[in-house]
Amino acid sequence: MRHFTIQQFTESCGGTFYGPTELLEKEIQGVVVDSRLIQKDYLFVATVGERVDGHRFIPDVYEKGAICALSQQKLENPAGPYILVENTFQALKDAAEAYRKTLDIPVIGITGSVGKTSTKEMIATILEQKYNVLKTPGNFNNEIGLPLTLFMIDTCHEVAVLEMGMNHFGEMHRLSKMARPDICVLTNIGVAHLEFLGSRDGILKAKSEIFDYAADDVKVFVNGDDDKLITLKDRAVTFGLDASHPVWSDQTEHLGLEGMHCRIHISGHSIPVSIPLPGSHMIYNAMAGACVADALGLSPEQIQAGIESLKPISGRSNIIHASRYILLDDCYNANPVSMCAMLDVLEHSRTRKVAILGDMGELGEEEKTLHSSVGEHLKDLHIDLVITIGPLSEAIHNTGLLSAPQTQFLHFSEKEQFLIEAKNILQHKDSILIKASHYMGFEHIVETLKEHM
Repeated sequence: MRHFTIQQFTESCGGTFYGPTELLEKEIQGVVVDSRLIQKDYLFVATVGERVDGHRFIPDVYEKGAICALSQQKLENPAGPYILVENTFQALKDAAEAYRKTLDIPVIGITGSVGKTSTKEMIATILEQKYNVLKTPGNFNNEIGLPLTLFMIDTCHEVAVLEMGMNHFGEMHRLSKMARPDICVLTNIGVAHLEFLGSRDGILKAKSEIFDYAADDVKVFVNGDDDKLITLKDRAVTFGLDASHPVWSDQTEHLGLEGMHCRIHISGHSIPVSIPLPGSHMIYNAMAGACVADALGLSPEQIQAGIESLKPISGRSNIIHASRYILLDDCYNANPVSMCAMLDVLEHSRTRKVAILGDMGELGEEEKTLHSSVGEHLKDLHIDLVITIGPLSEAIHNTGLLSAPQTQFLHFSEKEQFLIEAKNILQHKDSILIKASHYMGFEHIVETLKEHM
């Protein structure tokens, strides 16, 4: 953290400080909600969850070096200083907003239905060619994770790259109030969270709340090939796959699951790049990264070097060369757009192609139809075997049987049933896509195939 005192934290969240007054001017070194992460002079935020009340850990955090605690309960005989507030969740957000206002570095906010994390990684990796970058760790992209990420920005950081996720109206508004982005990137408008947002127009409206507290001179970059995002073209720079956009790409050459070559045109430069991860969606990520990097003064050579140094992350387009199989681990989350995109990636494999697909959540009343759309998408692909797991994914199976006669289909109710039969189904050197919504726990399939088969 950068020079933020207990006094500033207390005032920013409207709290009451209980403890020695001489501590008020002492600087907080970090903010956490997990007592296990406490370090010296950290502030611990006691939150009340469905299963655990963080207040019961307050006595322990002082022993680990906490400088102060944030509590929504009046503490009797406290073991150390604390700030009393009405609601610790809201206080965390209020304090993060105040802390953000003290920062003088560019903040990039990234949102969209699909590809937020991979775009964040791309942008951060490119910017690291010139700057010391703080990026959202893991999935810290919600109303708890974002403020904690903001508090991680330290004096050494020159740029912050923040992933911003939501599934209800109003959430992005509140995230924007904390992040106050100088640059906004919107990846696409898909069908994720239809259960709560109703339609793609509703999703566009909810995502557009990112602008509510953006800087007055905010720079906006959007995927211009998205039929909803193109409606923002009057306030944004668009990127896409043809020269109708200010930033565009051509000369695409797929290299199987090892990535692709392409050429990015930006600000009068043509930049040849080798993207080390597969999938046409990675070209959009690279263009988004080039846009942000160009806006922040990176050279074409730095942009190229950044794109080419991109590393995969677990659960997201991660190629694993296991002893028997080539695993395409994209099991962190799923919706129909991202699932079809990853099937397109699998299509480029040069060995037998197998897709292990599971249920997709938060799709609302059209969930069966949207699962069926994945089965329909398979008709133009040459996937050898599609294995579906779970009650919703049976719609992929049933539609695929009719639309893709060139493909073999198997369905299992649960992943454990599949794993019992896996050795008899899979073949040596298969290229295997593993994808489902996170709640399906398909990382267990990845680990089993990687380690034991």
